[in-house]
Amino acid sequence: MVIALARFQVEGYVRSLRVLHPMIVVALVMVLVLFQGPGGPERVKLSVGTFGDVAAFMFPIWAWTARALLDTQPDEQRALSATAARHRWTPTWAGLVAAYAVNLCLGVIVLAIPLFQGLEAGAPGRAILVGCALSVPVALAGTLLGAWTSRAFIPDPGVSLLALLGGVTVVLLLGLGRLSFLSVPMIEWLRVAHDGPDRFVSDFPGLVLHLALWSAVVGAAYVFVARLRH
Repeated sequence: MVIALARFQVEGYVRSLRVLHPMIVVALVMVLVLFQGPGGPERVKLSVGTFGDVAAFMFPIWAWTARALLDTQPDEQRALSATAARHRWTPTWAGLVAAYAVNLCLGVIVLAIPLFQGLEAGAPGRAILVGCALSVPVALAGTLLGAWTSRAFIPDPGVSLLALLGGVTVVLLLGLGRLSFLSVPMIEWLRVAHDGPDRFVSDFPGLVLHLALWSAVVGAAYVFVARLRH
């Protein structure tokens, strides 16, 4: 039932053409920024660092995409889906699965150029794999942040957009101070990605653990609150 509802939401999101909004932004970034490949004696280090840059740039895009997908379904249709579902939490999980699936597809698209540049520059295979894998937990974190600002929680579109921008800003600012453990480790993964392939690979498990714990807490809170509201 979760997969069927998730597929239904993705189809509605694609038919509404809202999917074009993040794809246009991603295409512009790929053309204006990523096509300018790294060069010079440090091209290997720079090519690996690009993976960290992509994850940092895509984090708010993934949050925005998740919010847009969850807001595509009209309230009446959402109520019918909740009624037809066998369990109260099924529509909640279906929405998260749909948003995460779309975000992963966006990640595959935007990573195509850094992947090619890394291979062309001769970057270590493990560093390239780690760079691609980083987007998986970051996309999940972005999806959950965007879900908190969807219409189901914040009905006013203007307030919802401000909440999304504020959430991304708070996450970034928390990462700069002593409370960085409460935030997504964006600053940390940017630092290690630009420190070179070896540092990136060695610090990757810690980054994944941090992102997994953050996503588990934020996701559990989201599901709990969503169940209370239904």
